[in-house]
Amino acid sequence: GQTGGQGMSISSRSGHLNLPEDQMLILKRYYGFDKPIPIRYAHWLRNLLRLDLGDSYRFSVPAWQIIKSRLPVSIFYGIITTILTYVICVPLGMVKAIRHRTIVDNATSVVIFLGYAIPGYALGALLLVLFAVKRDWFPLGGFHSADFSGLSFWGKAKDLGHHAVLPLLCYMIGSLAVMTLLMKNSLMENMGADYVRTALARGLTWKRAVFVHAFRNSLIPLATSFGNNISLILTGSILIERVFNIHGVGLLVFDSIKARDYPVVMAMIVIGSVLLMVGNLLSDLCVAVVDPRVRFE
Repeated sequence: GQTGGQGMSISSRSGHLNLPEDQMLILKRYYGFDKPIPIRYAHWLRNLLRLDLGDSYRFSVPAWQIIKSRLPVSIFYGIITTILTYVICVPLGMVKAIRHRTIVDNATSVVIFLGYAIPGYALGALLLVLFAVKRDWFPLGGFHSADFSGLSFWGKAKDLGHHAVLPLLCYMIGSLAVMTLLMKNSLMENMGADYVRTALARGLTWKRAVFVHAFRNSLIPLATSFGNNISLILTGSILIERVFNIHGVGLLVFDSIKARDYPVVMAMIVIGSVLLMVGNLLSDLCVAVVDPRVRFE
């Protein structure tokens, strides 16, 4: 049913509040929705050039101020995830390439493909049930404990690590399989290349031919994809942050989309686009460092 009063009605079915036309016009004028789309876009672009990303509809503060308050959390998880991914994937990929079709290769492949088949957010829900609810080994979520500010330096580090174990596993599970197989396939291809066979024919030891010459060239595909991970460092994972209730940028985007907080959503799109361009530049720099055939003049 509906109850009306002075042109205002509440629909119990939809749950939306129908405002009078004059109040709707006031709201549209306040948010700028009364202007044509090209004019609104030109106004937004002009503010963007002045580094003004707009004000949040929910909090009535600059969108950049809200995003900046969430950045440390996403940067924390993003940097640690990137470091651990490369530290684990490069040696593991080398072992799988050298021990191809052995028990070590087959066993790790099963684990890798099993982990790749499970989405990070689904793994997060499973880990929470197993190790946070039933075992009580880890907290149910959050970035740190409620008494974090009163802890010592090492107490804060321990508390952050305790909260970060399960989310980091979920962050790494997808990229771990891709990067490991990329390293393995690249190294196997270079091990069978002509320049490696020529080096062995000239008396170079197999260890030096593989770990010096083939290894460096095998890092080129990983260096190419390095810059693309930069955007993930800041944007994080929306669903993983939602599962673990981590108040990072990903959860901010999720909540902003639900609340139709367009300035915050548009600000994150702009930041993500800038990070993508910066990431492509970093990829080129990484390739130049790894690939001896590439030089910047």
